[in-house]
Amino acid sequence: MPANDGNGTDSLASLFQSIQSMSVSEKLDLAHKGGKEARTVLVRDSSRLVQMAVIQSAKITEGEVLAIANNRQIDDEVLKQIAINRDWMKNYQIRVALANNPKTPLAEALKQVNYLKQRELTVLAKSRSVSRAMNIAAEQRLRQVKK
Repeated sequence: MPANDGNGTDSLASLFQSIQSMSVSEKLDLAHKGGKEARTVLVRDSSRLVQMAVIQSAKITEGEVLAIANNRQIDDEVLKQIAINRDWMKNYQIRVALANNPKTPLAEALKQVNYLKQRELTVLAKSRSVSRAMNIAAEQRLRQVKK
């Protein structure tokens, strides 16, 4: 058994290695039944199916969803799945993350602009990482909020 450095990095590394050797069906099963550490590794999998299974896990927490919404390497379909979940959309931080993530489908990202506060709109309007359409929408909403 590998020596643990006290913060779980050895166990996470061995979990990562064991997941790498799994088939897609095994990964899907683990996404539904596994713990937070397993989901953290699985959400970075190159398979859209595996990423979708993670987001659809009954055990996933809002904190995990927020981390996924902030992840710029995540598949756009996963971000769309987050955006259509009403419970997750009650979390303001998740809305901000989706609006700021360039991978969020434009239609879903634009819906978030109406819910953002002035500070986040200002940042979004000046952001170079999102589409020009998002910059414009944020600028327009900012003008409405300031009136």
